[in-house]
Amino acid sequence: MTRLVARAPVRLGLWENLPQFLLLVGVNALVGGMVGQERTVLPLLAETEFGLTAYTAMLTFIAAFGMTKAVVNYFAGTLADRFGRKPVLLTGWLFAVPVPFLLIGAPSWGWVVFANVLLGVNQGLAWSVTVIMKIDLVGPTRRGTAMGFNEAAGYGAVALAAWATGAIAQTAGLRPAPFLLGLAFAALGLGLSAGFVRETAGHVAHEAVNHTAAPGRPGGDLTSRQVFALATWRDRSLSAASQAGLVNNLNEGMAWGLFPIFFAAGGADLATVGLLTAIAPAVWGVGQLGTGALSDRVGRKWLIAGGQLVEAGGLLVIALGDTAAVWAAGSAVFGAGTAMAYPTLLAAVGDVAHPRWRGAAVGVYRLWRDIGFAVGAILAGGLADAYTIPTAIVVVAAITAASGVDVAGRMRETHPRTAPHAA
Repeated sequence: MTRLVARAPVRLGLWENLPQFLLLVGVNALVGGMVGQERTVLPLLAETEFGLTAYTAMLTFIAAFGMTKAVVNYFAGTLADRFGRKPVLLTGWLFAVPVPFLLIGAPSWGWVVFANVLLGVNQGLAWSVTVIMKIDLVGPTRRGTAMGFNEAAGYGAVALAAWATGAIAQTAGLRPAPFLLGLAFAALGLGLSAGFVRETAGHVAHEAVNHTAAPGRPGGDLTSRQVFALATWRDRSLSAASQAGLVNNLNEGMAWGLFPIFFAAGGADLATVGLLTAIAPAVWGVGQLGTGALSDRVGRKWLIAGGQLVEAGGLLVIALGDTAAVWAAGSAVFGAGTAMAYPTLLAAVGDVAHPRWRGAAVGVYRLWRDIGFAVGAILAGGLADAYTIPTAIVVVAAITAASGVDVAGRMRETHPRTAPHAA
């Protein structure tokens, strides 16, 4: 990594690195679009074209995606620390290229599951690295703002792609037209990353030289195993962030797999399903522009805990509703809660981690967080098969609320300006 240090003078900060920062925001929007192309269409495709009737079987594609992305997240951080950020980003985009072709031509559900394994590799590498590169560029005081922009771009694109594919499917059918968007996203993402994104290893080296570990926090020389232990159980703030991240994507995996089917079964047409499916990630995406910056002023802990309780409230409204208006209101509340918690969790991990093992720490956090996709798909599918979809949503809401209570009890405030004793 030392060989990759930039020769030009390095300055940390959002304004000092604005062109590269905005370019990475755009690249992350394309990464999000790759997931959004599936959001409305794939659960409906499982039922109408592949004849799957059991919810557990339908949601296998989310489980495959989540487990793959979780494992790749872990190695993405370590690889980015060792070899630099840009090579890992380019590798991630290469895995995105076959995905739309597989979804368009899939003769069986197994092909769709395999496409989601590749999509998980793409997301694990490309999304992880765009997160890490923005943290590298902005320095320690604006991480919340940076994560707000990053996640807003990614999930805003998820929402737009979900809405667009629903509208396309309404007139052109479930295949192949909706997935042509994915082809465009992959081509643009690969081209921009190869031609214009610059390595940020120089910013990491600059920050590491000037970094002073807070009292009680470990220094920069840790092994991967030590970082894993810290982020999983030894450091209570990192541990609380990891469990909260897992639960956030547990409810996201449930929403991805069950909401389109639930809304369609309630009488919504394809265009309405696409619109309803897009509301939560749209509110989540736009809201993160404000909540990420807010966490730089008021701290991380209570935005995370409060956000999870708001998410749980939104899920309950959706489960108990039976009209599009009520589902839209519940989805908006669910998205607002996620906007409070999601970027703030990443910023909290960045606060605690030393620059030299930040990539690895983000990788461990994202490992646990994205295992939540698989847990959510399996749990929600099993509950929906055994009981009903509303029952599955209510159980996931209860788990989300319990996670918020755990954060309130265990996490320390991590932001450097607001943390007691800078801890």
